[in-house]
Amino acid sequence: MAGYFQAFSQSTGLFDSDDILAITISGNVSELMKDRGDDPQYHSFQLSYQDSKNTMVELPVEIKARGHFRKLKENCNYPPLLINFSSASKGNTIFSEQKKIKLVTPCRDERYVIREYLVYKLYNLTTPKSFRARLIKFNMISNEPKGKDIDPLFGILLEEEDQMAQRNNTISIEGRLVRPQQTQKEDFLNMAVFEYMIGNTDWSVQYLQNVKLIAIDSISIPSTVPYDFDHAGIVGATYALPAAELKLSSTRERRYRGYCINDMQEFNGVLTNYNQWKDEFYKIYIENELMEGSSLKFTLRFLDDFFKTINDPKRLKNEFQYPCDADGTGNVVIRGLKKQ
Repeated sequence: MAGYFQAFSQSTGLFDSDDILAITISGNVSELMKDRGDDPQYHSFQLSYQDSKNTMVELPVEIKARGHFRKLKENCNYPPLLINFSSASKGNTIFSEQKKIKLVTPCRDERYVIREYLVYKLYNLTTPKSFRARLIKFNMISNEPKGKDIDPLFGILLEEEDQMAQRNNTISIEGRLVRPQQTQKEDFLNMAVFEYMIGNTDWSVQYLQNVKLIAIDSISIPSTVPYDFDHAGIVGATYALPAAELKLSSTRERRYRGYCINDMQEFNGVLTNYNQWKDEFYKIYIENELMEGSSLKFTLRFLDDFFKTINDPKRLKNEFQYPCDADGTGNVVIRGLKKQ
């Protein structure tokens, strides 16, 4: 493992390297971990890392718990965090362009963080309209007299929404609820097929459940950008369960959740792309030394089943036309965990 616990390389951007970034967060850890209610507050911390010149860089930041399912103590050991750099003097550091960045922490097991990170890398292969991610190893040092430190854990830093939008020459669309049919079709189909491939049903366009919208301007047809993949079957988190309304036995049972399309030829373009990306998908897992033997075997079999489906016309039609079945659950909209 030590070989992967590396400082940042010569790249200057946070997401310009796949090296694992080691960071330390110091402050009142117990206070932050306890503040997981409906309105969590920011807490002052010091974030430090070693730069490419082996110089220790320290930045003042504010951090608070975020999220819904993973924020709840009964669901996860650690809440996802939001790191606010807005008041920090970031200078020429890898965080110079960051304002508020999400840190995905382990819910119950670090293995699922690594697997979720790799899902982000998979989606990056399919489109630039995707969130970039950086795998980190972070520890938290308590500054209170009897405080408890948190030993190094894997985590994921996620590209900020506005940066992702700007990178695609678009803007982020907030507060605009649309139906899937009202989004860019090519981008939606790419996303819907991807979510099917990874076995993720925890999303919806209508309620912007784990989906962001970007567009050229506020009145243009938006594109869909997915995120938050810990409930995907390919991740295999033990705490993840599909919504009861979908009537699925586990997250490892796939369900295509796009809208009804009767003409299967409309899928030809996106399916051709996925077949062309197949080797690259497999390579992401095969070449990652953090994937354990049994996990790697399961993942490759899970992908095998997807490619068998999309290359079997009868099976493909049965799966991808499921939303057309009025008696099925293909049109159930996932609203997600609402704030109380």
